[in-house]
Amino acid sequence: MNQFIEFITDWRALLQVAIIFTIIYLVMYHLRKTSGSLIMAGLLMLGGVLWGVAKTLELDVISQLLEMVLGSLFLMLMIIFQPELRRLLARLGSLSTLRERRREELIEDIVSAMADMSSRKCGAIVVIERKESLKALIEEAIPLDARVTSLLIESIFFPNSPLHDGAIIIRDNRIVAARAILPLAKSDMISKRLGTRHRATLGIAEESDAVAVMVSEESGAISLGVRGELHRDLSQHELHAFLNKLIVENDVSEFQETVNQVNESALGETQTENSGEEK
Repeated sequence: MNQFIEFITDWRALLQVAIIFTIIYLVMYHLRKTSGSLIMAGLLMLGGVLWGVAKTLELDVISQLLEMVLGSLFLMLMIIFQPELRRLLARLGSLSTLRERRREELIEDIVSAMADMSSRKCGAIVVIERKESLKALIEEAIPLDARVTSLLIESIFFPNSPLHDGAIIIRDNRIVAARAILPLAKSDMISKRLGTRHRATLGIAEESDAVAVMVSEESGAISLGVRGELHRDLSQHELHAFLNKLIVENDVSEFQETVNQVNESALGETQTENSGEEK
């Protein structure tokens, strides 16, 4: 009795039991509808009947055989469920790759939509939620639940569309809200020439860790707000580079390096064009 009490009070033992139980449950849940599960159920039923008969009639040879089989149960499971376990492990190994691919597709759709709307001077704001929740803004907006596509983004911000005012909010590769009213920037340093969309883009970047991308209705210029800063007049390539660092790599610490690299690249292209004109 004392040993049992010591066992249940040992948190390491409880943790091990919980981990083993969770693994067994998840594996069996995944394999519940496979053909191997029927084979395993049949073996368990047969083994249970033989065990009961052997113990009742004191059949020592059968009892010993069953104990030997039980000792190799793990190996039997690996053989019976080999195809299913291989697929399960492959699926687990591809989760991170799949998540990264979806983020890359998200960026491609956003950049494509922004580039098209920029050429048409169609005003828009796209907010991408990161670690800090934007629940308050989402609850005050028009709720949506749609997969992000460039055509859908352009349709929402099409002039005279009922949802074109305000911003859309993206969470986990899905548009969860439209016509969201963003807080305006509180900084006195922002130029008075900038309109409401610029102030809203900078405002959400000041109050959260979200990434906001906007297209100016007046000039068609693309801007990005993050960490309380507004990066204006971005090209399609620059926008893609910024979003890749912030969304795919999820790296804010080295974002300033990306800004410097993009600026140096843009400066180099400008100098090349000027030298070409002089020639």
